[in-house]
Amino acid sequence: MKSIIEGTPLRTGVVAAVALAGGLLTASPAGAVVAGERTAASAVSPAADSAAAARPRNGKILYDRVSGGQGTLKIKNGTSRDGVVTLVKGRTKAISIYVRARSSASVRDVRDGTYRVYFTTGSRFRTSKGRFSQSAVYQRFNDRLKFTTTATSRSVWTLTLNPIRGGNARTTSINPKDFPA
Repeated sequence: MKSIIEGTPLRTGVVAAVALAGGLLTASPAGAVVAGERTAASAVSPAADSAAAARPRNGKILYDRVSGGQGTLKIKNGTSRDGVVTLVKGRTKAISIYVRARSSASVRDVRDGTYRVYFTTGSRFRTSKGRFSQSAVYQRFNDRLKFTTTATSRSVWTLTLNPIRGGNARTTSINPKDFPA
């Protein structure tokens, strides 16, 4: 199965979408708990509770050097593991966003330009290292995303991190050392 890449500019007065399988869309943090309610992790051990508290919230921007544009990147993570999606412009890391398992998130102010898309999924994300410490998988979309803004349109890309039947985006596994952490 392949991921999907679709692209259609938004036009004034028209809602159209551009999609690339591998995506993000902001949603409530997964695992949110009502005040006073205990989770299974906190009932089991303080260490597990501490690790859960350190887990970034869904949609958290981990790195940002491209804000100020009008492009939108939506990401859907249908996998059972959390993920980080990173856009790279040329040789420069531009933005990284955390997307929890079975969640969606988005970045709404991506500057115009062409970006290579990297993503990693795994468990026990270490913010200080920008990597998962358990079961990490590192990949790159083969196609690049081009964000363009005109007087009447702007780019909106949707990525899906999990394979989709009929998807149109291919990915390549990469060496963890090549991931722009």
